[in-house]
Amino acid sequence: MTAMPWLQHLIVVPVLLPLLIGAFIIPVTQSRHGLKFALSLSSTVLLWVVGVVLLLKVDGGHWPNGIGVYLASNWAAPFGIALMVDRLTALMLVLTATIALAVLVFSAQRWDRVGVHFHSLFQFLLMGLNGAFLTNDLFNLFVFFEVMLAASYGLVLHGYNLRRIRAGMQYIAINLVASFMFLIGVALIYAATGTLNIADLTGRVGLLGAQDAYLLRIGASVLALAFLTKGAMWPLGFWLPGTYASASPPVAAMFVLMTKVGVYAVLRVWLAVFGNEAEALAGFGFAALTLGGMATLLFGAIGMLASQDGGRMAGYGAVVSSGTVLAVIGQSGPGVLAAGLYYLLGSTLAMAAFMLLIELTERIRPPGASLLAITMEAFAIEDKPEDPVGVGIPGTLAFLGLSFAACALVISGLPPLSGFVAKFSLFHALLEASAGRPEGVPATTWVLITLVVMAGLAAIIALMRLGVRTFWASGAVTPPALQFSEAAPVTALVVLCVLLTVQAGPVFDYLGRTVDGLSRSAEYSERVLGELPVIRAPADGGPR
Repeated sequence: MTAMPWLQHLIVVPVLLPLLIGAFIIPVTQSRHGLKFALSLSSTVLLWVVGVVLLLKVDGGHWPNGIGVYLASNWAAPFGIALMVDRLTALMLVLTATIALAVLVFSAQRWDRVGVHFHSLFQFLLMGLNGAFLTNDLFNLFVFFEVMLAASYGLVLHGYNLRRIRAGMQYIAINLVASFMFLIGVALIYAATGTLNIADLTGRVGLLGAQDAYLLRIGASVLALAFLTKGAMWPLGFWLPGTYASASPPVAAMFVLMTKVGVYAVLRVWLAVFGNEAEALAGFGFAALTLGGMATLLFGAIGMLASQDGGRMAGYGAVVSSGTVLAVIGQSGPGVLAAGLYYLLGSTLAMAAFMLLIELTERIRPPGASLLAITMEAFAIEDKPEDPVGVGIPGTLAFLGLSFAACALVISGLPPLSGFVAKFSLFHALLEASAGRPEGVPATTWVLITLVVMAGLAAIIALMRLGVRTFWASGAVTPPALQFSEAAPVTALVVLCVLLTVQAGPVFDYLGRTVDGLSRSAEYSERVLGELPVIRAPADGGPR
């Protein structure tokens, strides 16, 4: 029993709070929009506070091995539902609440009123995201995935038009197929091992016979297809750029997080189940993750170069981000994984800011402008140029330009912001991990480094081209009118990217402890399965 038993109940708050608030908001009519927004915002702020408290407690030694366990209905694992929070889970909870706060404030100006039930769907989406991060059971992971997806089906059609309906129908169809594969994979894993509790799987995988091990490989492969469809690995992520470009900006920003849920699921399940404790099955699938991640990197880089629309460009940028992290998971070295998690943080914040920024920059571009024509006009050389005339830059355009430049630097990995720190650290960790090998640096490591550099080059070319079209070659434009509620979220996310750079040392220290905990699958299994139900004394003071 801990010194503060009430902290144990904080683990379930990120699931229950958005569920209750979302359900309460449903019958509230649009005429009371202010109340709906206030409740939704209050819920999200509380989720952020709870996430920060959990992060401090797991990193501060409040729970043994930095792992807090909550037994739903007071049933011990693996028979009951166990929620688990460690350093990685707490980090994802804080990241989710941070981006959700920015999105919610941004949407207050108009986006939450262009369709019905925005706030209820938003809260249910947060419930699914948080539940997916917290659960320790594959079947409940499926349940939370479906909650998340059901809410996203409504949000992707929010403020519907023909383009969103087409993209939404494709998105729904693909995710229904992925959910079907998820169920098949879960069924095969249960048939092979007799359990779906991830901590319990950790101890059973190494004891399986040949036939059961073969069945487990098939089930895990089918499950990986479902995860990687969500995580946008090539060729499973072909749907993502079009969906991102068609969704409203706040929804597209939240979709950046949804893509990371698939990546998180792969990271959590594969490191726990197919780690060093898995005996003959240790390392199963990691080489495929590396190759698939590299293919995804290449696909995303080509897509960014081929895109003219900012939304599609951002979608391919998210594909590049997912591909990089998946390839890093396949490498699975401690230093490499810490650098990959740092990259995940910075790229997710920058991509969410970029999604919101696209809608603001669209207000200053002339409608229907051709990228090629405008770019050629911008770089045309005159024989007798006119005398230069200084033009003052309005504050709104300066804000948009600086925010765009900051996002571009992080996404492309140029100095001095967190994208460069992440890639430099990743290269250093990859080469350092190969330093002691007699055969030298593996070819896959050089290919991965080359692809990451090429993807950064493709990103800066594509984003510079978009920036030229938007801020330079648009001709005489009137500065767009921006509200504080639109500018503040973008500013906050960009500032967080800067802080992530300035505080890179403490962040890497935390991520190092996170990776160290992930590598100790035996301690993780012992901690979850060893959590005892609460035994209460009877009211009459007799024996328990």
